[in-house]
Amino acid sequence: MNKTSILLAAAGFAVTATTAMADDKPQLAFVVNAASDFWKLAEAGVNAAQAELPGYELQFRYPAQGTAALQNALMDDLVAAGTDAIMISSADPKNSIDAFNRIAAQVPLFTTDSDAPQSDRIAYLGSSNTAAGMQAGEIAVGAMPDGGKCMGFVGFLGADNARERIAGFRQAVEGKGIELVDVRGDDVDFARARSNVDDVLAASPDINCMVGFYSYNPPKIYEALQAAGKLGDITVVAFDEDPITLGAVREGSFAGTVVQDPYQWGYQGMKLMASYLEGDRSEIPADGLIIVPTKIIDQDNVDAFEAELKKRING
Repeated sequence: MNKTSILLAAAGFAVTATTAMADDKPQLAFVVNAASDFWKLAEAGVNAAQAELPGYELQFRYPAQGTAALQNALMDDLVAAGTDAIMISSADPKNSIDAFNRIAAQVPLFTTDSDAPQSDRIAYLGSSNTAAGMQAGEIAVGAMPDGGKCMGFVGFLGADNARERIAGFRQAVEGKGIELVDVRGDDVDFARARSNVDDVLAASPDINCMVGFYSYNPPKIYEALQAAGKLGDITVVAFDEDPITLGAVREGSFAGTVVQDPYQWGYQGMKLMASYLEGDRSEIPADGLIIVPTKIIDQDNVDAFEAELKKRING
C-alpha cells in the first residue's frame, strides 16, 4: 500500500470512527402533549441545552395527535430506537400509569407540565399548577371587585395541570363573590375550543367572566368575543403567552395572563436528564418536584415580557 492509499485509508477510518461516536451519543427526548405554539419556547430551551451538551443528541417530539395512546406509542418507538431518557407532558396521566411504568422500567422517565406522581417517573420539572391557578384567581378578584360568574375553558379536563389550575382558581376566588360556574373541555380541538365559547355566549348571558386555562383557549375566547362585539364587556383571565393573548392584555381586553416558563422546562429538563445519566442525583429533591415559578402579566409588564420572549425564541 502506497503513502496515498495509507492516508486515504486513515481518513476513511477517522470518518467512520467519528460517525460511530456520533451514533453512540446518549439520546434525550422531550415529548409534548399536542401540537401548539406554546411549545416553541420549550423547543428553544432544548436547543439552548443542545449547545451546552455536545456529547448528547437531543430530540423534541410531537405526537401525531394529542392523545395518551399516541404519546405512549411514541415513547415506545423512542425507546426501541435507543433513546436513553425521556421527559414528557402527559395528555392523560391518570390513564397512562401502566404505560409510564413500562417506559420507566427501561429508561429514566421525567414529567413536565402535567405530572403523573403515581407512576415510576423520577421527577417532575415544571409549574405548580395549583399556584398558577391561584394567580389567575387573583387577577379575577382584582378585575371584578363586585364579583361575577365565570366560565372556564380547557383542553383535557382530566389532566392534572387542568384540575390543579381549576382548583387553585376556585381557592383564590372563594368568598370574593366570584363563582367558576363550569369548565368546558375541548380535547385540544381548536374548532371545538371556539365553539365552546360561542355556545356560552349564546346560552349563558349571565356569564361576565371567562378563564382560558390552556394556551390556545384565550385566543379562541378573543376571537369569539370580537365576533360578538363583546370585547371589553366580559372579563377575561388567561394563561400563557400566545401573541393574541399578550396583545389583548396590552390593549386592556384581557385583565391579565398567568405565564409559565416552558423555555426553562426544555433547558433545565435536558440538563437534568444528562446529569442523571451521568450518575448525579443531587438535583432530584426528596419529593420529586422541581418547581419553575409562574408570574402574572398585565398592562404594566407585558412589553418587557414580550421582548424577553422574542429574545429567547430568536436565540
